[in-house]
Amino acid sequence: MNQQVNDFDVLIVGAGISGIGMAAHMREKAPGHSFAIVERRDNLGGTWDLFRYPGIRSDSDMHTLGFDFEPWKHEKSIADGPAILEYLDRIVDERDIRRHIRFGQKVVAADWHESDARWHVTLETSEGEKKHVSANWLYLGSGYYDYDEPYDPGFDFGEFDGQVIHPQFWPKDLDYAGKNVVVIGSGATAVTIVPSMSDKAAKVTMLQRTPTWMFSRPAKDAFANTLRKILPEKLAYRITRWKNITLQDISFKRARTRPEKVADFLHTKIRKIMGKDFDLTPFTPPYNPWDQRLCLVPDDDLFAAIKKGKADVVTGHIKAFEKGGVRLSDDRFLPADIVVTATGLKLAVAGKIALSKDGAPINLADHFYYKGCMFSNVPNLAVVFGYLNASWTLRADINSDYICRVLNHQKATGTDVAVPVLPTDHKLEEDDIFDFSSGYIQRGKHIMSKNAVAYPWRLNQEYVIDRKRMKADPVDDGILGLYQHGANAREPEEQLEAAE
Repeated sequence: MNQQVNDFDVLIVGAGISGIGMAAHMREKAPGHSFAIVERRDNLGGTWDLFRYPGIRSDSDMHTLGFDFEPWKHEKSIADGPAILEYLDRIVDERDIRRHIRFGQKVVAADWHESDARWHVTLETSEGEKKHVSANWLYLGSGYYDYDEPYDPGFDFGEFDGQVIHPQFWPKDLDYAGKNVVVIGSGATAVTIVPSMSDKAAKVTMLQRTPTWMFSRPAKDAFANTLRKILPEKLAYRITRWKNITLQDISFKRARTRPEKVADFLHTKIRKIMGKDFDLTPFTPPYNPWDQRLCLVPDDDLFAAIKKGKADVVTGHIKAFEKGGVRLSDDRFLPADIVVTATGLKLAVAGKIALSKDGAPINLADHFYYKGCMFSNVPNLAVVFGYLNASWTLRADINSDYICRVLNHQKATGTDVAVPVLPTDHKLEEDDIFDFSSGYIQRGKHIMSKNAVAYPWRLNQEYVIDRKRMKADPVDDGILGLYQHGANAREPEEQLEAAE
């Protein structure tokens, strides 16, 4: 192992939206601190560089999936992957962040040393070489799913003689012209792929076990584009962003209090496109809207493909994969030259990094979230896990801003350790970490950190409240222990007691 140690104030893991956002916030709000970004891939972008399936796009509007500090300037607010990568590239270059990114380096382990208040991090290069760096803070912008292994529902493809593809590993230059395609799944990925492939394929069938609530809206935000013509760019962006945040918050809460009204609204929009006699059964889930995330249908593209006869939605259970297609349990046969398994992602915590403290393993599932950003009794470690009911970047922004506040407070007070202190006899009442029934959420709950009923020991799903508290509450709140390492060799809890 290369034992050369490079020291940083903050080591950011991942050069996707979360990592780039933290770097940009540090450049603006904590410029006196050094940082580096380590990215396992050869390009920045994270999800937007990894996924290359047809039609790859955002399922949130870019006025909220974009950063609070950088306006989204494209006409379309529902953006494709290349446009999002262009946005991230521009931010990285304009803010002189690119030279701080170390590509082709994967973080495999990080051990906190109390003696020097640093994370000692083991990296593995794409050539298999091991390197060692250290940092006072570790900021995890590594996303929420397993980059190496998608969810495997355990299909037996038996006699099927066509191609089987998972969207996470889409082959370059796949030829599907004139072919029958069956896309298994009903989530955002399937709803994107089906209309995108329908232009060249003979027929694309979305095979779903359970329907999903669909929300149709224009890809272009007319309000945003009008504002941009009459107001300064940043002001127009800020107004549009807040409008979208407010409307999303209202619609989510409405779905929880009056789900039947929201269901009627969603169905009315579909019937407006497809006709009043259209059978809504394939678009009527057995659960309420926002019990799972709504699927966005920009510019009615899925419904347009169905009207043209180029796409179809079938609800059923798979009996077997046979030569030439898929047999369902009711004996229907779906012809297929290509099967796309858009069956979901596999959750991963902390980028699957082996975390430890002075050699003792840290299992984040044993710790409580603190402000949706840090973890109980784990020092100088921050993470981004975005909102399920809103855009990912909303949490990335407020977490980045908060950690910058902590860094500046530490510098001003001469402290180098920040740890959310939770006594062993805390008596916190636990809450469901995610009140969502989505398969990938339910499958991954056992690896997620704990969630308390009361703030700050939770991962909230209310951005407006979180934003106010993260900005207004003092850093030194009586819970976050702030101290200089080695000071009288006392534990964080003891130092807090001494300070009171």
